[in-house]
Amino acid sequence: MQPHFQTWREWRGSPTGTRLTDEQEVFRVEPAQSKPKPALERKPAWLKVRAPGGEKYTKVKQTLRGLGLHTVCEEARCPNVGECWSHGTATVMILGDTCTRGCRFCAVNSGNPRGVVDRSEPEHVARAIAGLGLKYVVLTMVDRDDLPDGGADHVAQTVRALHDVQPGLLVETLVGDFAGRPDDIATVLQAKPEVFAHNIEVVRRLTPLVRDRRCTYERSLEVLAEAKRFGASRYVKSSLMVGVGETDGEVTQTLRDLRRVGVDIVTLGQYLRPSEKHLAVQSYRTPEEFEGWQQQGMDMGFAFVASGPLVRSSYHAAEAFVAAVGEGSAEAEVAAGVPEIAGIVPTARLVRGR
Repeated sequence: MQPHFQTWREWRGSPTGTRLTDEQEVFRVEPAQSKPKPALERKPAWLKVRAPGGEKYTKVKQTLRGLGLHTVCEEARCPNVGECWSHGTATVMILGDTCTRGCRFCAVNSGNPRGVVDRSEPEHVARAIAGLGLKYVVLTMVDRDDLPDGGADHVAQTVRALHDVQPGLLVETLVGDFAGRPDDIATVLQAKPEVFAHNIEVVRRLTPLVRDRRCTYERSLEVLAEAKRFGASRYVKSSLMVGVGETDGEVTQTLRDLRRVGVDIVTLGQYLRPSEKHLAVQSYRTPEEFEGWQQQGMDMGFAFVASGPLVRSSYHAAEAFVAAVGEGSAEAEVAAGVPEIAGIVPTARLVRGR
């Protein structure tokens, strides 16, 4: 009988030399190297959110369902889905619902799409957004290592379709690392999204324990730096989650690293475990700690910082800021708390960098 190995490390060190199948080898997630702390059972009061509902929420949901579109709001089980959809903001996930990578924190399905791409998706997405009447849309994607360009051209086509159908629409692309290929990063940027986003996710030390083994901290920084070099006038954005075992000093260093490579907008939020199969929460960071990181980001010179327990990469705090700046509003007004912005982001700290 062929021996069964629970982890990549067990196979690699086995005397039998038994190989995994190509698919198992490609999509294996490296386990944590040290035993994690017990999962925290009870969430603190500041992490409680209302159940989704309301007329606008229902309209967004029905429109996206009718066109067969996926949203990261649902796929990743975001706690803000009710709040964001009720205000007409949704993050559309393109290139399918199956990711070729398997990060230990993510609820999106992992597998091998085997090169399947819906060529009509850019048009479908554009029609959906036009029907919702949004001013700002976030396009995110699953990693597609099965495609030669990682899906970069498909992302670019979707951006162009959105701008063609609704001129003046602000588009943010939240993309993978495209294996660090500059040409693929350039393909996305040539479509002229208003914001290019790629998430660093966690601090350097925890990257190999939390993210897929093909994701590296340095590569993420390189992708962000390349995006800034290509389009210096465009906003570059990244996101960091905490509560997975990082130290305060590591969070500060990550902010420094992001600012060093030219990131303009940064978001910080609490990691919440999607299921018992996922990475356990190591700590629940307090609102006061997020306020401290907010101040650090401001002092480092970020153009905008959204920092709070429920803030996520696509959280509309940063979207509201970029929309305001794009329409000519003074950054000082955003920092002071424009009523329509302050009213929809009560859990976020909106800060104008120096």
